[in-house]
Amino acid sequence: MNGVASQKFSARTRLTAVLLTGSMLAWPVAALAQVAPPPVTSTLPVPPTEAAPTAATIKTITVVGNQRLEAQTILSYLRLRVGQPYDRSVLDQALKDLASTELFKDYQISDDNGALTIQVTENPVINRVILEGNKRLKEDKIRPEIKLAPRQIFTRSKVRADVARIIELYKRQGRFAATVDPKMVQLDQNRVDVVFEIDEGPKSKVRQINIIGNEQFSDGELRGEMATKQASLGNLLSSNTTYDPDRLAYDQQKLRLFYLQHGYADFRVISAVAELTSNKQDFIITYVVEEGERYKFGDIDVKSQLRDFKPETLKRLLPMKTGDWYDAKLVEDTVESLSETAGLFGYAFADINPEFRRDPETRTMAITFDVGESPRTYVERIDVNGNTLTHDKVVRREFRLNEGDAFNSFGVKRTENRLNSLGYFQDKLEIERKEGSTPDRIILETNVEEKPTGELSLSAGFSSIENFLLQASIRQRNFRGLGQQLQASVNYSSYSKSVELGFTEPYLFDRNISLGGSIYRRDLNSFNFINNNRQTTFQQITTGFQVNMGVPLTEFMSVFGRYSLNLDDVTLDKNLYYFGGNCDPLVAGRYLCDAIGKRTTSLVGYTIAYDDRDNRLRPTRGQSFTLGQDFAGLGGSVRYVRTTATASKHFNLGSKFILNISAEGGYIYPLGDAPSPTSDKVRLTDRFFLGEPQLRGFDIRGVGPRVVRYGNVDLTDPMNPILDTSDNARVDDALGGRAYYKGRFEVDIPLGSGAKELGLRPSVFLDFGSVWGVKRPTLTTLADFRDPADGITKYLCRNASTGATTFASQTVVTDTTTGVVTPTGQYTTCDATNGFTPLAPFEERYLGDSWKPRVAIGAGVNWNSPFGPFRIDFAYALRKEEGDDTKRFSFNVGTQF
Repeated sequence: MNGVASQKFSARTRLTAVLLTGSMLAWPVAALAQVAPPPVTSTLPVPPTEAAPTAATIKTITVVGNQRLEAQTILSYLRLRVGQPYDRSVLDQALKDLASTELFKDYQISDDNGALTIQVTENPVINRVILEGNKRLKEDKIRPEIKLAPRQIFTRSKVRADVARIIELYKRQGRFAATVDPKMVQLDQNRVDVVFEIDEGPKSKVRQINIIGNEQFSDGELRGEMATKQASLGNLLSSNTTYDPDRLAYDQQKLRLFYLQHGYADFRVISAVAELTSNKQDFIITYVVEEGERYKFGDIDVKSQLRDFKPETLKRLLPMKTGDWYDAKLVEDTVESLSETAGLFGYAFADINPEFRRDPETRTMAITFDVGESPRTYVERIDVNGNTLTHDKVVRREFRLNEGDAFNSFGVKRTENRLNSLGYFQDKLEIERKEGSTPDRIILETNVEEKPTGELSLSAGFSSIENFLLQASIRQRNFRGLGQQLQASVNYSSYSKSVELGFTEPYLFDRNISLGGSIYRRDLNSFNFINNNRQTTFQQITTGFQVNMGVPLTEFMSVFGRYSLNLDDVTLDKNLYYFGGNCDPLVAGRYLCDAIGKRTTSLVGYTIAYDDRDNRLRPTRGQSFTLGQDFAGLGGSVRYVRTTATASKHFNLGSKFILNISAEGGYIYPLGDAPSPTSDKVRLTDRFFLGEPQLRGFDIRGVGPRVVRYGNVDLTDPMNPILDTSDNARVDDALGGRAYYKGRFEVDIPLGSGAKELGLRPSVFLDFGSVWGVKRPTLTTLADFRDPADGITKYLCRNASTGATTFASQTVVTDTTTGVVTPTGQYTTCDATNGFTPLAPFEERYLGDSWKPRVAIGAGVNWNSPFGPFRIDFAYALRKEEGDDTKRFSFNVGTQF
């Protein structure tokens, strides 16, 4: 057989062997199947079967491309080891492990017969993280929320997460249209700057609130109950016009409560949907409600298992009656009231369960208040938490209950009021009641949150009373955390100056005795107004000190004693008011001449005070009363007894309307002699004065006895002078009085949350009061300028050195023909070269000395503005007496710098 034939044979032989081998390998499978279909004959050639790959072994592993990371560190993330068998699935898993590290932006594995090479390109290192475009949300609000930071490895997943966090922050601010575009700036040494370009977009407002299904109440009524408000001009200052998902859920509860208060016990909100407009700038909220039927109260009953609670007595005290419209809020308040009442008897955990029996046919809701059995409770422990500065004893001494005492809800409430009145802690402090070690034990836990009590300020401002003013003060109301008060202040304005240092220890030697004192110097320029021009009359300088002590008599009543020593110096401008070295009554007025001089006042006094208000800083209910007397005469040169009394009561009218009714009055009784036979025994500077700001609608010292001087006399006809009584020719000096009273009715008006956030607190008021009761002073009238020789009103010529006055002679005209002498009505000017000064005629009138009330109504608003506290009042005087000075507008503002 030749070679060619031999090769072909071999080929046929090999092909036959392969086919036989395939048939033999397939035969067992067919045999095992047993029910396999008969073989199908095919004319197509059958390809040869590949042999299964044999697993290779890792001979070497090499890492290339790494710069910062060690090769061994990279291998620690993988499950590849030298000598380990591997296949393609093992290499695929290694690639997944490299991806999960997020350390590389590119990676691959090459295989050369078991020699593996891992090629990596590392992610860059972050050099800086930059925020751009954020104006409404400052960096200090964003940076704590993002995770990327300098010297970290850059990864895309972290960038995406930070973008989502920033967008979420803006959504919380109501900016649903905000977008964040992350940028990467490549630097050398494989570093990058990450830049978040922020487009804040507008605030997403609530454009419209739709309510579907309401028939008994209008959309406007229901929207008024919601915290969320529609964006409109009327809600321009409100922050509740932005969309807030939490507020949406709250509004559903508000709607339900509103309907339950009006008897709709079956009311429910079927759905509440907030849709964002296509431009992502506005939301449209739609509520679908089902009102149901309106119910009335059915039978009302009380069951009690407490021996101190008599059902018959409690039933008579219940506020709801059968036949009244059902009110779920009234039921809730009744349960709370019964719980508080049980607390008065020592039952801290009284189980009060209202059982409802609804009758859909009669549409009535019968209620039985079931007072379950519970043990009397005793205070096991009092815990105070959160006080980092204030000492424990400062908090505990305000507690009206001690450990081991029988529980009393009144004592707990009184403790809360006393702690809130301190002003050391955040508002709305509450004492939590927790179960003790046994059912008859209770733990009172007080969680306080301290607020700053120190004040250091430099301020400047302007007021309608003081004009421009400057103030520097330092005050610590909780000095050393012991509740002590330390203060120092300096005040300066155009018309008053003062320096004062003071210190008060509220618990002397840890006993309920307060001791305090102050030293001061006060310079006051008394003044009056001529039109809008302010005129200084006299200056009073007071230097002195005061010591006071207080001791409680009962829970609500205290007595205070005090002693003060003052040195007063009252002066007038000698260039204006003195002639001949003495005070000139024709210029200054006799009442001012009597007031000048130095005197010492040694004064001892006391005050009895009653105060059960819920908060001394911002009371909403309760009353206070004070009665005080001061006796001047324990040494010194002034002697009198001064008595004053004040009373105030606050009423909560509901819906956060607070009514305050207050009254005050006083009388000063002289014990010494008058400065002169013609003056009052009570000196001018010791009397009571009334006006702005105590009595709005009237100017400062604008009410009460006063001397009004009218000048600008028309002497065209000297026999009948014409007195100008207009305001332009009027000088007004208030004299004060021995007795006074004043009162006020004022209602604080609640505003929406937007205005509340701005610190606006408006009120309407009615003020009334009067001051009276001084000896009528000796006055100067036009009669004093009438020459008795000819009965003509004339100028007076006054000698500047002696103060003596003479009438100015009248100029005359002599007819040369007849020799008749005719007065011209003109008077010779006093010759200044001879030491004479002219004094024009004027007239003084005594007005305003009446006990009859002055009444004013008005409205005002307090505003905690960015420039400092601001108060503005508009008032109109309904009733006044002749001589009173009225004022419709007043304000006071200051600013800190």
